[in-house]
Amino acid sequence: MKNILVPTDFSENCTKAAYLGIKMAKLYDAEIHFLHLMTTPVDWVKLSKLKEKRYPETVKQIGIAKAKLRALEKEAEHEGLKCRTFLQFDSGQKDILEHSGHFHHDFIITGSSGTKGRVREITGSNVEKIVRKSNAPIIVVKEDEVTFPFKDIVFLSDFKEDVSIPFKEVLSIAEKCDSKIHLLRINTETDFNSIELGLNPVKEFLQKFPDFSKYSMSVYNEPSVEAGINTFLNHQSADLIAMSTHGKTGFLNLFSKSIAEGITNHSALPVMTIHIKK
Repeated sequence: MKNILVPTDFSENCTKAAYLGIKMAKLYDAEIHFLHLMTTPVDWVKLSKLKEKRYPETVKQIGIAKAKLRALEKEAEHEGLKCRTFLQFDSGQKDILEHSGHFHHDFIITGSSGTKGRVREITGSNVEKIVRKSNAPIIVVKEDEVTFPFKDIVFLSDFKEDVSIPFKEVLSIAEKCDSKIHLLRINTETDFNSIELGLNPVKEFLQKFPDFSKYSMSVYNEPSVEAGINTFLNHQSADLIAMSTHGKTGFLNLFSKSIAEGITNHSALPVMTIHIKK
């Protein structure tokens, strides 16, 4: 992890994401970028300084945004980090991805603003679409306070497909944080079987990581994936839920688009998604 992007609208959850980004950047000795997208009544980039005076409220909001970005920059610099800030106008979801691609970010951390149970927009940027289309791993911060370094990470998969690459991303964080990884498989009503049979794909997967020892394995028979996660979390505390995605084509076999977005929407814990490149 060398270059972290934190898109922010300065909401409470985005602010928590910013501080998580600073902590992770310090752990990895990575550069951190803060990006704020702002909608303006006209094309602000092409507007002359003289004409800007016609929009005093917009000028005021720009000043506030610049001050908040500078405050985040000072926080990062106080931790000894290399930091850059960006204020973009009239931008949408595509611009976050273009910005990330231009600077080759290898990690994105953001917050979902709005009420609990909803992933709302970050000033025009739909978080779910960013999660679905980004090639970089993403952590979406929700209502729960963020515990970092992470101590307990849930890695959620059906383990029917090779998820070694996304698991390595999670393992890298776990090793840095000295975390325990809980490998979780949910048997839904369409594939109920014994717990022992359900664990077999997990055990086979773990054979690829013979030196990995700080983990647990769990299988739950539940009517839905979300219900299974909730049942697991009733018995085991966690700081982060991690899972993989195929991006535009949907999520892994077990995780249809609606299920995965439901997890991102309804989990109060931070959710990490890792794109599987084909």
